[in-house]
Amino acid sequence: MASSTSSSTKATDNPDTVLIVGGGLAGLVAAHELTKAGKHVTIIDQEHEASLGGQAWWSLGGIFLIDSPEQRRMGIKDSFELAKRDWFNSAQFDDLEDEDYWGSRWADAYLEFAHKNMRTYLKDVGVGFVPQVGWAERGSGEAGSHGNSLPRFHITYGTGEEIVRVFRDPVLKAAREKNLVTFKYRHQVDSILQNAEGRVIGVKGTILEPTDVQRGQKSSRTAVGEFTLEGRAVLIATGGIGGNLELVKEMWPVKKLGGKVPEHFVLGVPAHVDGRGLKIAETAGARLVNNDRFWHYTEGLANWNSIWPKHGIRVIPGPSSLWLDATGKRLPAPLFPGCDTLATLKYICSTGYDYTWFILNKTIILKEFALSGSEQNPDITQKSIWLVLQRLLYGPEPVKKFMEHGDDFVVSDNLTELVAGMNVKAKERNGPQLTYEQIFKVLDDRDSQLANKYSKDAQLMLINNARSYWGDKLTRVVKPHPLLDTSHGPLIAIRMNLLTRKTLGGIQTDLKSRVIKSGGAPGSGEVIPGLYAAGEVAGFGGGGVMGHNALEGTFLTGCIFTGRAAGLALSESASAFDAAQV
Repeated sequence: MASSTSSSTKATDNPDTVLIVGGGLAGLVAAHELTKAGKHVTIIDQEHEASLGGQAWWSLGGIFLIDSPEQRRMGIKDSFELAKRDWFNSAQFDDLEDEDYWGSRWADAYLEFAHKNMRTYLKDVGVGFVPQVGWAERGSGEAGSHGNSLPRFHITYGTGEEIVRVFRDPVLKAAREKNLVTFKYRHQVDSILQNAEGRVIGVKGTILEPTDVQRGQKSSRTAVGEFTLEGRAVLIATGGIGGNLELVKEMWPVKKLGGKVPEHFVLGVPAHVDGRGLKIAETAGARLVNNDRFWHYTEGLANWNSIWPKHGIRVIPGPSSLWLDATGKRLPAPLFPGCDTLATLKYICSTGYDYTWFILNKTIILKEFALSGSEQNPDITQKSIWLVLQRLLYGPEPVKKFMEHGDDFVVSDNLTELVAGMNVKAKERNGPQLTYEQIFKVLDDRDSQLANKYSKDAQLMLINNARSYWGDKLTRVVKPHPLLDTSHGPLIAIRMNLLTRKTLGGIQTDLKSRVIKSGGAPGSGEVIPGLYAAGEVAGFGGGGVMGHNALEGTFLTGCIFTGRAAGLALSESASAFDAAQV
């Protein structure tokens, strides 16, 4: 499987192959479906073999399912109708005749899959789930607006590593035993080849020098040759832009979010998630839509043990931490931890600063903090009951390491020293200096609401509501208590950074994953013959299946569903609604 290092190569030995540009999750799932049907594929990736599976490998393994057995065992009453209501209320599709034309249709197909057959499909390839269902993106506080009405976040037993394995292994087996897969590692696609009639017939690009860096580390872009590959179709599955900070800033939706382009980010994905596929497709005539839709998180930590440049880790918080902006003001309701990512991002942009503060204590952090990522959850990744018990009894070890080594953390036994430490961190970012009196009042006002089981504080209402779900009460949300109570100490302040992650817009595709031609009306059927797209580069379907907001657990499943749909379309001329059936 080693990459060629010749100065120029041309491969036309298998004109019936499907060229899959990108060996991430969407590309692997498409290859899995194609090889099951006996079709040959060529997987082309600019990284080396150790990176097969892409950024999905680093994920927590969250899966969005509707009315699953896991939900029912937890006493959660979900339904297709409620999930669809949540999805469309969150998506806020506002251009159904044009840029949202196909994304909204993909949403219908995706929801059908998530309700009826996704769990069966994943179980059939070997995926299992952690018993507890998580409640992610709890919403805006209004029934008719953004958010999950109830828990739908199913964590894969084995995290993202397991999701990659269950699709990678059969593809490798098809290569080894049936000669149905050719791998072209360290091959960077630069352009798409089209014949005189405009049909896509292949790709052209640069051969990069061999590398032995570890998965996720930034690899060399030194060229050692050129290549041309031809096939019956090309599937673009190159992912998003989150590892390319320059492009993130270039595409930052200032008009939508207000303020200015933030200066400081941490990066939630490796450097190879560079957005090149979008530009390559656009040059070939593809229609790009919803270019102002992204999903960047507001609870990012600078990784103390970085793998890629500016490596950031997302905190998946419970609802109890007090959230202050850089000036020391409490974020307005309903901008509480884990509730409304996009609205919170918009508020942060309005402050003129690119960071916020969590204030909490040891009791809260050990129960309510989860860190996104396979490497940050060794108990689930390694499927270790012993490590799971240790987490439940003593708190997650990776979180403790961040408390000890994390550059964004201030830990102190008293508020005076805590504020002093916060001011040191603020100065590093040219932020405002805070006073003890200012921070004490915010904390004391909150703590004053705890004398009764009811209060006027919207965040405490949220906490009590969360604890009415017994899964949260048992393992996720602490009993409300005064933050300044020393028995729950020490106090902790965390500088929360903006963290790049997902692209919600992208290449517009029809329900057969075919790329819509630029300049054509979305419903006209004008496609680029032979060109397909799947995964994040296609906005996880149609150029924007999630609209303006995500409900979490939808990124891996978006790759899985669109990869499956593309594979079936290329092997059986099936549609996304066909892909929803198993």
